[in-house]
Amino acid sequence: MAVSEKDVLHVASLARLAIDPERLPSLVAELNGILAHMEVLERVEGGGGRWEVGGSGSETPMRSDAEGSPVALAIPREAFAPLMRDGFFLVPRLATHEDQGERAP
Repeated sequence: MAVSEKDVLHVASLARLAIDPERLPSLVAELNGILAHMEVLERVEGGGGRWEVGGSGSETPMRSDAEGSPVALAIPREAFAPLMRDGFFLVPRLATHEDQGERAP
């Protein structure tokens, strides 16, 4: 599977990234090189073994979920997040989102 310049520009627009037109051919070549390497890795013989996730007996033991005293913050919350609503931090709207209009509270 190869990546085209059109594909790169499409993904860049979705991510709101600007791509320098002079950099586009080298970026396409780099991405296609990565995909070619992944195709080689798919063909590597794995020895037939299975990787196991968890259950090996050597993982760190979990702490109990018993309620205890909460850990105090070094700085009071009001010092770095003075505005809250319904348990959520209120932050200023990003300049890039101002053109989308105000949403219902």
